[in-house]
Amino acid sequence: MTATLRGAAFYAVFYPSMAVFGLLGFPFALIWRGAARHVAKTFFAWTFLLLRVFGGVRVAVRGPAPRGPALVAAKHQSMLDVFMLYHALPEAFFVMKRELTRAPVFGWYALRVGAVPVDRGGGAAALEAMVAALTEVAGAGGQMVIYPQGTRTPPGVSTAERPYKVGVHAVYAASGRSCAPVATNSGSCWPRGLSLRPGVAVLQFLPEIEPGLDRAAFMARLEAAIEPASAALASAGARR
Repeated sequence: MTATLRGAAFYAVFYPSMAVFGLLGFPFALIWRGAARHVAKTFFAWTFLLLRVFGGVRVAVRGPAPRGPALVAAKHQSMLDVFMLYHALPEAFFVMKRELTRAPVFGWYALRVGAVPVDRGGGAAALEAMVAALTEVAGAGGQMVIYPQGTRTPPGVSTAERPYKVGVHAVYAASGRSCAPVATNSGSCWPRGLSLRPGVAVLQFLPEIEPGLDRAAFMARLEAAIEPASAALASAGARR
């Protein structure tokens, strides 16, 4: 079966499943945010099964995920790494582009579990609002998830083309927390578009960066952790 046929079969079940999970869980999620988290995690586990059945895609999480308050700065290549991160972390709060909040089912659940919508072109005011909102929703605990490059970045796209944005340091500095870098090769298995490619999609939690670094030191440490690890995962996947 070709990558496109695998993807078409997967999506034919994936989107109706999202509607079914979302509608069945809605009354409970409306009353209790914890129920919304449970619905989301259960749906993501179901998605991993669909990926394996229809696409030959297996998922693997490596390294210890933060269990308490932390900032998580992750490579973002695919919708899959979002699902894997949310499923792996006890109580994640994501930064997401505001347009996604208008997506049927997905958008409502994202807001219900505490996602922070941002205007990517909003400049300094948007950055300040993002930092304040993240600090508020995760102030009592949980893991704040941010994508340093600001958007989905396919494998092979360099940091010269898609540089790391200083907003990640603003959140790191404001939170006073350590930062857990995360590498992935998810885009090699579930790229943008219709296709699915068999393989192992890996999410790898890397050693945490201690709090208190200045911007230059932090940004250098973060990029030096995530980029080589993601490249190594992509290379290993290519050799399977």
